[in-house]
Amino acid sequence: QVQLVESGGGLVQAGGSLRLSCAASGSIFSISAMAWYRQAPGKQRELVAIITSTGSTNYPDSVKGRFTISRDNAKNTLYLQMSSLKPEDTAVYYCNLKSYLEVWGQGTLVTVSS
Repeated sequence: QVQLVESGGGLVQAGGSLRLSCAASGSIFSISAMAWYRQAPGKQRELVAIITSTGSTNYPDSVKGRFTISRDNAKNTLYLQMSSLKPEDTAVYYCNLKSYLEVWGQGTLVTVSS
C-alpha cells in the first residue's frame, strides 16, 4: 500500500519562498509519475507541477518560472520549491502519485500574505 505524507507548508510573505516535501511509502515511487496539485477555497483542484519517472517536468503558465518540482528516488521523496510567492498561491497543496493506481496525500496548507 502506498501512502504519501506532505510537509513544509506554512505562512510566508509575498515574494518569499517555501519548499514542500512529500514522503512516499511503498516500492513504486521510482517508477511512478508524481505531481503537485493545489486547491484554494471555493475553487477546483488544479495541477501545479508534474514530473515523470525519468525526470521530465511540466508546469502551467501560472507557476512556470517560479515553481520547481524535483524528486529523489533514493529517498522516495518529492519536492516542490516555490519562489516569488503571491497571495493567489494560497491553497492546500497535495502530492499525487500516478501509476497503475492513483494516490493522494492529505495536503499541506500554504498561506501567502500580502
